[in-house]
Parts: sequence; C-alpha cells; structure tokens
Amino acid sequence: MTVYEELVARGLIAQVTDEKEVAELINTGKATFYIGFDCTADSLHVGHFMALCLMKRLQMAGNKPIALIGGGTTMVGDPSGRTDMRKMLTKEDIDYNAECFKRQMEKFIEFGDGKALMLNNAEWLLSLNYVELLREVGACFSVNNMLRAECYKQRMEKGLSFLEFNYMIMQSYDFYHMFQHYGCNMQFGGNDQWSNMLGGTELIRRKLGKDAHAMTITLLLNSEGKKMGKTASGAVWLDPNKTTPYDFYQYWRNVDDADVIKCLKMLTFLPLEQIQEMESWEGSQLNKAKEILAYELTALVHSQEEAAKAQETARGLFTSGGDIANMPATEVPAEKFAEDGTVGAIDLLVISGLCSSNGDARRNIQQGGVEIAGNKVTDVSVRFTKEDLAGDGLVVKRGKKNFHRVFVK
Repeated sequence: MTVYEELVARGLIAQVTDEKEVAELINTGKATFYIGFDCTADSLHVGHFMALCLMKRLQMAGNKPIALIGGGTTMVGDPSGRTDMRKMLTKEDIDYNAECFKRQMEKFIEFGDGKALMLNNAEWLLSLNYVELLREVGACFSVNNMLRAECYKQRMEKGLSFLEFNYMIMQSYDFYHMFQHYGCNMQFGGNDQWSNMLGGTELIRRKLGKDAHAMTITLLLNSEGKKMGKTASGAVWLDPNKTTPYDFYQYWRNVDDADVIKCLKMLTFLPLEQIQEMESWEGSQLNKAKEILAYELTALVHSQEEAAKAQETARGLFTSGGDIANMPATEVPAEKFAEDGTVGAIDLLVISGLCSSNGDARRNIQQGGVEIAGNKVTDVSVRFTKEDLAGDGLVVKRGKKNFHRVFVK
C-alpha cells in the first residue's frame, strides 16, 4: 500500500485537486506542504492534533511539512464554520499564542535544516500595501464566486463583515507566497476550508501560469475535530495545564462506540491491519479498543509515562477504587468556604471543572448523576467540611466516567 493509499484507507481524504499528481508527490516524498494554524488561543486543541498527526505521518514518509502560524490571518479571523464574528485579538495576544503553538508543535514535528519549516504569515501579510495587494491579487478574485463559497454563504443572513470577507484573499496569498519563496507545492486543510483553499490554487495558476503545479487537499479533519474536540466542560487542549494527561486519556477512553475504529485509523500510528482486526470487536473487547486509543494518543501528546499513569488510575477507579494519586486534582480556595467552614457540593462540581456552572451542577445532582466520596448526592444543599477535604481530599464523580479530586492543604 502506498502512502497516499494509506491516507485514503484511514479515512483522511475528503477532496483533492490533481489526485494523480498529489499521490505521486506524496508517495515519492517530494511534497512540500503546509497546514495553517490561526492563533485564536494560547494552546492547540484536539482539532489541531489531528492535523499534527497527519504532518508527522507525511514527514515520516519523507515529505516536508510547513507549519504556518497565522499571526497575520488571525488579525482578520476566518469566517468558516462560524455563525458570528470571531473575537478581535490584539497583536500582543496573537504573538503570545503563536509562541505557545510553536512549543507544542515541536513535540510532533521535527524542525531544522532540510526538515520541517515553521513560518508566520505576519512576516509577509502585515507589510503588504493595500492598493498594491488589490492590483496584484484582487483582480484574480470574482466577488460573485466568493459569495457562493460555503464559508461566506452561511454568514450572509446574519451579516458578514468586510474584514472577514478579506480572509479568503489573505489565505490565498499565503499559498502564493510560499509557493514562490519556499517551494510549497501542496496545501492541506479541513474539509470546511475547500473554497478558501481553492482560492490559493487558482491564484497561483492565474499569476504564474497553468503549469504552476500547486495542489489542494482537504481532509475530514476539521469536521471530525469540531465534533470530537469538546466535552461538556469545554475544549480538550494539548496543554497539560488546561487539560491534564488523565483528562486527555479519559476523553479518548469515553469516545462513542461508533467512533473508536475511525479514531484509531485517523490518529494513531498503529498498523492498519491491527486496527482492522478490531472492527469486529464488541462489548468488553470494544472497551479494550478504547483503552488502546486513549493510551496511544496520550503517549503521543504527553509521554508514555503519563499515558501509563492515566491508564492505571482510570482502571483503578472503575474497579476497586484504585490509586487516586495521578487523578487530576484541584485545591479548594479558602474563599469558597462559608463562615461555618463548609463548602457545598455544587461549588465542588464547579471548582473541579466537572460542571460548567452552578445551574449545570444543580441539574446533574437532581438527575442523580453525581457521587462524592463514593456516595450518591441527591440533595443540592449537601455541604462538606475542611476536615472532609483534608489529606487526599474527596473524589467527585459526574456521570459514569468523569472523576476529579478536590482537597485542602
């Protein structure tokens, strides 16, 4: 099986231009490809993780990745998949987020001479003269075609700002610039980026001629990342200070039965033959497949040591109580205690991050989905003392699989 055939077999490919040429470049290790990452937060998340796995996979096959940090495009904001305008960030916020991205990407991709490149589109976008850009690039874009693009069409009813309308042109210019200056001949992105990305391919061909071999591939990454990238309490981050290794492990351990094999194919580096053997697994065997998925991905993002700790803790909690030392834990702030030295169950659920608000915590208690210290909590007024929370503290459980330890020193 060739490298490209494996990408198809793993369910990664959505749409492709010039498929025969794309396959030839990838299979021979001659693709110099980029994936863009806008700096909208100070950590990468599960959706980005899927793209990073692909970059790692292609680099292992001899191809050259370009990780493009969107220091410039983030100042405009991608309207794709959005029902409203993104929050405007300052240049200082964007620069800080870009540095955080760089540190996390280095865990997945090997940078250096002749290897992967890390670029920031602020280097060329922020210095562009507006009138020169209009003359050089603007004439290559049809407003009628742009308005038919899905990324804009879905925003027309609620309103699309002129600022966001420029995003396609900026993203297209990125590919055009890197094609000329870095030999970038291929772009990858989520399937919701198809129209944006085609703009770059067409710009290169219109400016440099039909023989300019620029290719576009969209993947089933963005739609899957958006579907799987959030839990009830928020996004799943790659930064261990935002999502602990245990929580990261538990997130993948708890994926829907229907998604296990798909995730194993798309995200792990296990041989396809091994994964295909799991397709007939049911019941407890399917839970074993989930453990394999959770371990492999936690090891990839954090380390094998952290993955082993998370797995040991999770197995213990689901059996006889187990060792809670590696469970994510939060110290209860002094100000959360009332004058009588007690804190409510609702507060503990919110402090632990198991519930997003007091109302969410109250609903979970009333629906019978909360246990604290092994006892089901059905009364929203239940309170605990500092003595209860001393030492190892208390294990708070929401639902069947979400655990967190709370304590006081």
